[in-house]
Amino acid sequence: MVEKLHRSVALISWRLANYFGREVTKLQNPRCALIGVGAVGSSIGSDMVQSGFDVTFFDQWGEHVEAIKANGLTVNLENETQHVNLDIKHLSEVSETKEPFDLVFTAVKAYDTRWIAELMRPLLTQKSAFIGLQNGMTIDESSEILGSARSIGAVLGIAANMPEPGVINRECDSSQTWIAVGEVSGEETNRLHTVKHVLESAAQVEITGDIRSAKWMKLLANIPEMLPSGILGLPLIEAARTPGVRDVMNQMSREAYRLAEDLGISFLPTLGIPADEVAPGEQYAIDLLDVILRSYSRPGTRVAVLQDWDKGRRAEIDAFSGYIVREGEKTGRNAPVNEAVVKISRDIESGALQPSPENRDLLLSTLT
Repeated sequence: MVEKLHRSVALISWRLANYFGREVTKLQNPRCALIGVGAVGSSIGSDMVQSGFDVTFFDQWGEHVEAIKANGLTVNLENETQHVNLDIKHLSEVSETKEPFDLVFTAVKAYDTRWIAELMRPLLTQKSAFIGLQNGMTIDESSEILGSARSIGAVLGIAANMPEPGVINRECDSSQTWIAVGEVSGEETNRLHTVKHVLESAAQVEITGDIRSAKWMKLLANIPEMLPSGILGLPLIEAARTPGVRDVMNQMSREAYRLAEDLGISFLPTLGIPADEVAPGEQYAIDLLDVILRSYSRPGTRVAVLQDWDKGRRAEIDAFSGYIVREGEKTGRNAPVNEAVVKISRDIESGALQPSPENRDLLLSTLT
């Protein structure tokens, strides 16, 4: 019921925007901005540039910006290394930018969505679109700040990391990267096809009529991988193979699935899974981790949470299991294993613990 209300409000907002002439027409080369030039933003943005799109990049990590200005972006792929020149600026230079953008893509951390939407609002016209290339349910924050008529959600299947400023390792090339995009309203609009057109330079792209449910499917995939792997300080494949840990991961998935059922979420094919391979019930949530392990992980793949902790940064705890716990409290749906895993994660962020395989027993204790 709650999710249907979200879609109804978004649809009314989109129709009003369209009535007043705000819908973005299909542009062949829109003026684009990409905010957050980390591993994911760099992977997608560099392909956009190499395909001839007009993209201005902004990032808040000064050393990274200066490295790209001096030497271009180095993209290490499995079979080649690319050097791509980007038009990149410090985030502080947003205030010096005069001309508005047709499309603003953001690949910042989920917890930065709200203020980035506020920061970019002066550079959006009523016809512009703000596209979140992020984990988590960030469509709610962007819709609240900019209106659902200017918000587009995205779901990504990609693996990449950034070992040093100006350098990324892209573990999945464009043929192996998957993205779904959708209007909050569920409408298939001209501007949505424009976004698809741009992103097809970097991935296999689908349009979804239910972006909220689609993002929930990615959340179900993220729940078992992100925090447990980070807590153990291990690459994802190694973490999942650690004795007993998959049992913890699976129970986290079950708890998240039950909450999604309570919220009326539709269980859609995602991450390239054919519709006829969607398993019934809780098994689908468990199967999603197998898709991540099989299609979007390499032996050295470290989840985003662990990459953040490696750099001494705050991770997206509240976008993953923290979200499940918080939403569960609203509906009366307990998620005890997710809640216990969140507590361990917060102990790591406070410095009381360090990511380590020695945390295995602590993880296993969440099942008791």
